[in-house]
Amino acid sequence: MSVSLSLVQARNLHLAAQGLLQPPTRAAKRADVAACIQRMALLQIDTIHVVSRSPYLVLHSRLGDYPREWLEDTLAAAQVFETWAHEACFAHVDDLHIHRAYNRHTRRHWGLAKAAQSHAAQRPHLDKLLEHIRSKGPVKSSDFERPEGKGGAWWGWKDEKRWLEALFALGELMIARRENFHRVYDLSERVAPQLLQPAAPPSEAALHAQLMEKAIAALGITQARWVNDYFRTKPRFKDADLDALVDAGSVLRVDVEGWDAPGYVHASHTALLKKASANKLEATHTALLSPFDPVVWDRERGSTLFDFDYRLECYTPEEKRVYGYFVLPILCRGALIGRLDAKAHRAEGVFEVRALHAQPGLVWSDQHIADVALAIQRSADWHGTPQVRITRTQPAKLAAALKRALKHLKLERPDA
Repeated sequence: MSVSLSLVQARNLHLAAQGLLQPPTRAAKRADVAACIQRMALLQIDTIHVVSRSPYLVLHSRLGDYPREWLEDTLAAAQVFETWAHEACFAHVDDLHIHRAYNRHTRRHWGLAKAAQSHAAQRPHLDKLLEHIRSKGPVKSSDFERPEGKGGAWWGWKDEKRWLEALFALGELMIARRENFHRVYDLSERVAPQLLQPAAPPSEAALHAQLMEKAIAALGITQARWVNDYFRTKPRFKDADLDALVDAGSVLRVDVEGWDAPGYVHASHTALLKKASANKLEATHTALLSPFDPVVWDRERGSTLFDFDYRLECYTPEEKRVYGYFVLPILCRGALIGRLDAKAHRAEGVFEVRALHAQPGLVWSDQHIADVALAIQRSADWHGTPQVRITRTQPAKLAAALKRALKHLKLERPDA
């Protein structure tokens, strides 16, 4: 099919595939967690929790209010698993064999490289630890006493932590569950008994093709040069690399207004593509996104799709930060209209907006203000910090407008 999309239509297709086009139409159910991760293909893990840890935020932006423990329950039920992919991620169990095969034979990552070094230099220790788990059951790193003094060179971890991580990266251990977000390790065959059934390993070319298709499907629409970043495969793809998928009908090549390269849409999204081209995809959702949301993973993609140049600053020295430590992109009705540096003061019940910056050159309308105020309040309520405190905004006059909108929400919802 020959299709041309406007940039807005392409954005809406991307957001629809990611589950961010429209707000949830019903209360979340436990099964929605696994379904959401399957839809995105990956849910990145990060431990920073000045607001909430990233995976919980990513799910909240798509599912609305839900109990955080549902994510741990979904992992413990083996509906999802942990793997190295984009970085450390949750992935749906249906993709278990693909990830294990790619990580074992093809992926190049520091975690896997460190594991290989441990395997070569400390295999007797790894075997002893495996035997301990085999006979005693699952373990946490905290089950092992830390010797006096500092840990080793790998993130300052004690030996057992490094060995557990090495065995996890090598695929001999998996994460059976998390307790207070701490990993609990067990033998892979006990976590995923299906691994005991021998399967012929796919070829490297087949693995690349499968991950390529999954990335294109998760993105909704993409350029060739953005595909590999999703699963951090190598090398970076060119248009010619997608010719075989296009010829097979697995992927559709489309034109997008203003792009200097073609766009690609997975065949499973043919109906969405038709809706997008007919202007039948309407963006109505407003949400605070995680800094590790797939929508903003790729800086070039975010800039091209949304004219939004986003850079993670939590690992940047404070004096060099422009926007703040844990900055949440603000999605509003199909556009990224600003960013918000937040902190949840749980003991005080306060959700602090330490800084909010509107997208340069964009004057927020009354609709923007009302939508963002509602998104902030919903996030604050979900965090158990219902009192919103706005410290600073840019432009400065936004602060008063948002405070008025938040006060209006309180009057409308006195029992909220």
